[in-house]
Amino acid sequence: MSSRGSVFVLGATGQIGRAAVRALVSDGWEVRAASRGAGRDDSWPDDVRTVRVDRDSEGELSHALGDGCDVLVDMVAFGADHARQLTGLADRIGSAVVISSGAVYADADGRSFDTQDEPDGFPRLPVPVPESHLTVEAGPATYGTRKVALERELLAAAGALPVTLVRAGAIHGPHGRSPRELYFVKRALDGRPVRILAHGGRSRFHPVHVSNLAEMIRLAALRPGARVLNGGDPEVPTVAGISAAIDEAMGVRSRLVLVEGRSAMGMTPWGVDHPVVYDMSAAERELGYRPVTGYAESLPETVEWIAGRLRDRDWREAFPAMAKTYDPHLDLFDYAAEDAWLGNR
Repeated sequence: MSSRGSVFVLGATGQIGRAAVRALVSDGWEVRAASRGAGRDDSWPDDVRTVRVDRDSEGELSHALGDGCDVLVDMVAFGADHARQLTGLADRIGSAVVISSGAVYADADGRSFDTQDEPDGFPRLPVPVPESHLTVEAGPATYGTRKVALERELLAAAGALPVTLVRAGAIHGPHGRSPRELYFVKRALDGRPVRILAHGGRSRFHPVHVSNLAEMIRLAALRPGARVLNGGDPEVPTVAGISAAIDEAMGVRSRLVLVEGRSAMGMTPWGVDHPVVYDMSAAERELGYRPVTGYAESLPETVEWIAGRLRDRDWREAFPAMAKTYDPHLDLFDYAAEDAWLGNR
């Protein structure tokens, strides 16, 4: 089969990048997989070329890109500086696909993920959220504001560099640095019989499996354009549904204890005060996107990977990024506190 062309994948050894490289190679592209360690995934064929590059080191990306590529896929772009870095190379890039985030959205009162820890600070978004909805302001201060700055800079230069920006939901699948599924997987492995869930177990935070993001990337590579698209799975389970699905994948059965409202006991990594559901109709319309997997059906591989990482290791050692993210605010596995709380009910 003749090659569709060349793709340069930046951040190739990350969670999304591994799946994207597989999808692009399978579709007939010649792929250069770029990362700071020049590593490779065992599932990649031998003809995937690995490239060592630190994009934040002056001139490295330009040098690594060489004569250029038909498509550049960027998993690790944040802020206006990275956007200008890409547009400065527009003469050597046919089109780009860049990962953004659903964390950019805000409600009419200015609430967003940036204000979620404030009293009544969680955004009240429409269900589902279209790409045309309000976002936070662009700026350097937070993850969300940096992603908006990235988006605006790239879209402003879309005449020179056509770009598809994918606003990813709650990413899941193997190789995540902070896998939300750890919350229930570890409890199952530890033989915990109870799952305490705040908000009555009804929280919904739109997940997206890495293979679904890889499919969007594959399709966007074939259809260059200037666009922003949500990235999500075909269904948005409740946190109670996620708990049950992980139990099913692990062959265990636990009892749910449901707590109404925002309770410190029972908050999970999906514990949103109001539903976060992304509208996927634009991706279907503009790319012909159809998801390749659903949440429950994708779980066995994720669960096996997490359980393997935990073998003979403390969870903080296995997932230091997740420990850093959650531990200052939420002790994910304080079983003594859970038992005391249950004993006082």
